[in-house]
Amino acid sequence: MMKFGKITATASYLPEQIITNDQLAEVMDTSDEWIYSRTGIKERRIATTENTSDLCIQVANKLLEKSQVTAQELDFVLVATMSPDYNSPSVACLVQGAIGATNAFAFDISAACAGFVYALSMGEKLIRTGSKKGLIIGGEVISKVLDWEDRTTAVLFGDGAGGVLLEASEHQHLLKESLHADGTRGLSLTSGFANVQNNPFTKEVTKKTACLQMNGRDIFDFATRDVAKSLATLIEGEEETIDYYLLHQANSRILDKIARKLKVERHKFLQNMDKYGNTSAATIPILLDESVEAGTIVLGNNQKVVLSGFGGGLTWGSVLITL
Repeated sequence: MMKFGKITATASYLPEQIITNDQLAEVMDTSDEWIYSRTGIKERRIATTENTSDLCIQVANKLLEKSQVTAQELDFVLVATMSPDYNSPSVACLVQGAIGATNAFAFDISAACAGFVYALSMGEKLIRTGSKKGLIIGGEVISKVLDWEDRTTAVLFGDGAGGVLLEASEHQHLLKESLHADGTRGLSLTSGFANVQNNPFTKEVTKKTACLQMNGRDIFDFATRDVAKSLATLIEGEEETIDYYLLHQANSRILDKIARKLKVERHKFLQNMDKYGNTSAATIPILLDESVEAGTIVLGNNQKVVLSGFGGGLTWGSVLITL
């Protein structure tokens, strides 16, 4: 009998250091009013001693503790991130080693802010093809790739990690999915080196900034147009049955506009960006865990929820699931 993936536990971890908009105003030309009115963000967490793998390891350990599953029972560890510790080894391998998941394979997924949804889709397919248990984690230390003199990007992002335990179930829980990419618009958001030539056979060494760069207007238009369109297709015929929408926490105005386009009551769009800013691949699992901890979402209660991420690549993806 075919098995399906079911989320059976959630967890999140945030660095201790809180940086408010007023604190940012002390080091750059900005203000609390300027940031909040445009984004809905009041503060964010910044990692000062931890790297991406450290945050993800904390999440993994919490998931195992909550579920009473041992690390040796895991078949896979997937980590969605655009701010890994290294190019190699992957963050997922660092997590797998740290928790002692000796029977699990592990790899990272690089799809920016859509990464967790991509990873969840991948994990569910792994369950369908024979795996029994696995961790899906989204984790970022975006602060290490920001240009802290650029107020158009530095004020938006924060650090954090969240994740889920996915287990085999006899019933289907991932009901629909819609995954997309458009590399022709990829340069709207970049992070890392491009056009680097650094070898003894090259006459000229050329480097561009490794810091995150983003065309905010392009990303806003992409989210409110392309993402809204794909969501409308995904939820067609299901509108009245969906309890909540957990979208990528980039900007409250994006959520406002998408809700209007879908003709969905705004209160169904949960948000926490005021506390954490944009944590890229971590936003959805952090929001999911907080919603479970608050009792808004109850695992095992068959609530119908949409998860949707969108960002660099360009990538966007949405899933309709029961929890």
